[in-house]
Amino acid sequence: MSVPYQTSVFRPLPALWLAAVFALVLAMVPAPAAAVTVSGLYSVEVPVAGSGPNDLAQGYADGLARVFVRISGTREVLALDGVQALLANAESLLLSYQVLRGANGDSRLSMAFGAVGVNRALASVDAPVWGANRPLTLAWVAVEDRGVRALVTGNSRGQADEGESGVWSSAFARAARERGLPVALPPTEFSGNRELLSDIWGQFTGRVRKASEGVEHDVLALVRVNRSGGQWRAGWVFEGAKLNSSEESVSADTREALAKALVNRWAELYANRYAVAAGDIGDLPRVDIVLRGVASVADYGKASQVLEGLTPVVSVGASRVKGEQLTLRVAFSGELDQLKEYIALDSRFVPVEGEPENTRPTRSKAPAAPAEPVQAQAVGNQPATAPEGETSAGSSDQSTFTYQPSPVDEDEAEQAFESLYQLLYYRWQPTPVIVKDGG
Repeated sequence: MSVPYQTSVFRPLPALWLAAVFALVLAMVPAPAAAVTVSGLYSVEVPVAGSGPNDLAQGYADGLARVFVRISGTREVLALDGVQALLANAESLLLSYQVLRGANGDSRLSMAFGAVGVNRALASVDAPVWGANRPLTLAWVAVEDRGVRALVTGNSRGQADEGESGVWSSAFARAARERGLPVALPPTEFSGNRELLSDIWGQFTGRVRKASEGVEHDVLALVRVNRSGGQWRAGWVFEGAKLNSSEESVSADTREALAKALVNRWAELYANRYAVAAGDIGDLPRVDIVLRGVASVADYGKASQVLEGLTPVVSVGASRVKGEQLTLRVAFSGELDQLKEYIALDSRFVPVEGEPENTRPTRSKAPAAPAEPVQAQAVGNQPATAPEGETSAGSSDQSTFTYQPSPVDEDEAEQAFESLYQLLYYRWQPTPVIVKDGG
């Protein structure tokens, strides 16, 4: 059953008061900084025994359990009172699903859950909720094996390198994807830098910080991996996000298990800092809409008025202004995808995919840890299934997660990380596009 939404009446503010707010927010804007929006957090793919009702019900529960861990930031969420009842009713939170049939006859269930429904379900059992705007960790990983040290890198396409480095980068990628944690690796151009490798091993941040200046990141992690007593051990230090800078470590029997243990610990540390407490979730979801091309108070007033007229929208308020870029905080009912569909019907809101390259010319993207693709089909508010096919699970071109830089101000980066929903970017076009019949 769907969770009922509470609504309230929004009353437009007087035009002069809007102008004052517009000018005040404009005067308070600091300089730009980095943040990353992670999409795909509520999508997951799990193996299933078949496509019967019982098989699907088990798949829904397994998928939702993984999403709960990803969104709460902790594996302990599955032990909370009331969680098993939520998992038993996982189908009620579905937006879409698809059964994928592999060439070898195996079946996998690809599904997408509603962000608002999942967040509210977690809040109902007093679990924390970690939003879609998450710190991007640039991981400088030095591995020592049989007396030889090497740097784990990724290539310019965000894919794993070949050889031992590729084994490690793939292991970190799978672990990071499972927990919804943005992790980037340094470019291969640094792989032969022995001085840098020595500093990573010694956990000296100076040279590493300098090498990281042109690479997109929010947090630096210096990680040294070696064999110890028949096990792999990873010790690391963080720099950034006001995290503890002293060394922590994890151990495991295999490379894959070590990568998983390390990423699990990182996710828990970040969630402890940025996740929103259940009591702060609120009755209505809110999303920040970043609107470019707002050149005047008239543009601001008109854009706000258009949004206020959309069926899912409950209230609209200015959050910040920088030049011709306006950020509006919108409270809405239903799911976020529904709100996006309503906005898409108005041609004055032109979608902006990610951040333009010329907004931060001094920073380049690090190769992201490679993500295995998943095939999923969004079908609106009600779950639906696509026909089964002889589809190789994981063969789609669509990645499970995409990382989009979010142009927020440095003093507001903490606030962005604590926001539950992804930022939405549009360009304001004051004159609507009129499509004539027949052309």
